[in-house]
Amino acid sequence: MTVVKGSKQQNLRVVPHRPWLRVLYVFITVLITASAAVGAYYFGFKQGMAEQEAALAQISSLSSELDSKSAALRAVEQELANIRLGAEVDRQSSEDVRQEVIALKEQLAALEADNSFYRNLMAPTENKRGLTFGAIELSDTDAGRTYHYKFVMQQLATNHELLNGSLEVVVVGKQNDLEARYYLSDLSSSVSDKTVKLRFKYFQTIEGDLVLPVGFDPERIELTARSTGKNAVTIEKRFGWLVEET
Repeated sequence: MTVVKGSKQQNLRVVPHRPWLRVLYVFITVLITASAAVGAYYFGFKQGMAEQEAALAQISSLSSELDSKSAALRAVEQELANIRLGAEVDRQSSEDVRQEVIALKEQLAALEADNSFYRNLMAPTENKRGLTFGAIELSDTDAGRTYHYKFVMQQLATNHELLNGSLEVVVVGKQNDLEARYYLSDLSSSVSDKTVKLRFKYFQTIEGDLVLPVGFDPERIELTARSTGKNAVTIEKRFGWLVEET
């Protein structure tokens, strides 16, 4: 046997040649790997489904709770609105009743004044003059420096006869620190002359609106009434500028 110097001797072993066994090993390895992957996927899928179902259940529960709270809130808001409406109705009803009572009192006072006025007209009297002043009123209006006036002249007598005469109305005040006098005809479009003609049996009402000049500060009103005929008389009256608010 020839020995080659310088080379290492290897022990050789003869094994059977089985190529199918290698394929089997590869197949088993692939099968195990695939099974593990499928198992992991299935486990993850199942775990995800469980978490999703839990989340959906929680969302459903929260949605139901939200609907319940919303319904309760709407009920409370409606109850509050009803309470406010009831309070407003009660307040308005009380105010309406109060205003109605005030209006009825004013009507009653006016009726009593009218009743007293007409009784005085019809009652016998020893007043020889006959002509006298009745109600004198000044009231404010919505227009600037515009006032409503009402003067009532009446005849007090046992036997009422037709009375003729005149009424002079003068508004006295200050303008530019000086005394100024304006006839009613200067201030009111309802009167065209300095004197108002009187002609009545029981009473006569002189009524209208007057407008004060700019810069004029009224202080009083002077009334002078004169009757004509057999028992002619002259009566005068002065009163301060007192305006009733409407």
